[in-house]
Amino acid sequence: METDILVIGAGQAGLSAAYHLRRRGLEPGGGFTVLDANPGPGGAWRHRWDSLTFGAAHALHDLPGMPLGSPDPAEPASAVVTRYYGRYEQEFGLDVVRPVSVSAVAEGDGGRLAVRAVDGREWQARTVINATGTWDRPYWPYYPGRESFRGRQLHTRDFRSVADFAGQRVLVVGGGTSAVQFLLQLQRAGVETVWSTRRPPEFTLRPFDSEWGRAVEAKVSARTRAGLPPLSVVAATGLPLTDEYRRGIEDGVLVSRGGIGRLTASGVVFADGSAESVDTVLWATGFRAALEHLAPLHLREPGGGIRMNGVRVVREPRLLLVGYGESSSTLGATRAGRAAALAAVQQQPATKAPLPS
Repeated sequence: METDILVIGAGQAGLSAAYHLRRRGLEPGGGFTVLDANPGPGGAWRHRWDSLTFGAAHALHDLPGMPLGSPDPAEPASAVVTRYYGRYEQEFGLDVVRPVSVSAVAEGDGGRLAVRAVDGREWQARTVINATGTWDRPYWPYYPGRESFRGRQLHTRDFRSVADFAGQRVLVVGGGTSAVQFLLQLQRAGVETVWSTRRPPEFTLRPFDSEWGRAVEAKVSARTRAGLPPLSVVAATGLPLTDEYRRGIEDGVLVSRGGIGRLTASGVVFADGSAESVDTVLWATGFRAALEHLAPLHLREPGGGIRMNGVRVVREPRLLLVGYGESSSTLGATRAGRAAALAAVQQQPATKAPLPS
């Protein structure tokens, strides 16, 4: 199958890109095609646990052309976003093709890129906008003894309900917002917890406003322009010192025991030599960009990252990368989707007149 522009992923960045492609006169099918690995709308949000309410989730920014409105803050974020993305796809006729799990992007015919799916289908595109995010690549750090621990180990993406931890003692590993939210949820349910972070938690009083956002994006952009891997979210942003977090610190819940030295069959030995018995290890250790399908294009720099110029991949001009580096936040992803759509249109042969912006 041939299409001028192919978008991989129908999350925040992919839908934003598709919207702006339509606004510039391209039609689904021959003009552009959006592929998504999920069976329905919602992107990574459709997989979030029900106890993560919309009010407790990270801010979700509006997609272009359709405000989200004011959902019930007590409703699960997964339900809110799945409904919103579904309405969005229908309203703008984006015709997302799903479920399609992309296995490889490689050199195609006639100067095009070949996008190959696990089920054998293939698309040939002049330009590819990759918007695959991070949800499919959870990061599991290695520590000595991890394989000998006899209790349960799970990652953020496997979390479903605090009820699963009743009567247990849980080690939560990670210094980001997810770890903090897990610790507070577990505490409210009466579950005993222990917190481990590699570095002291980075709580900050700085307001998370537009000036802060620009400073974070500039910090992340400097790394990706140099071909270095992006920083983790918490390394780039820190943790907001909210009233709820203050209470957690005062209660002793949000107090880290430091880094892990090793795991044992029944617990953990910390870097300072102290030990604790635990029943479960919850790895809230984040995600990495899900880019394995791009390996045939040999994009990595000696520093381990992909050198970027905005949304453009320096080594491969036919590939535009969104949801990576500075565009990995929901606001950044929305803006990057627009930038990628404009760049993709500029690379295409002349099309019919665009619609007004």
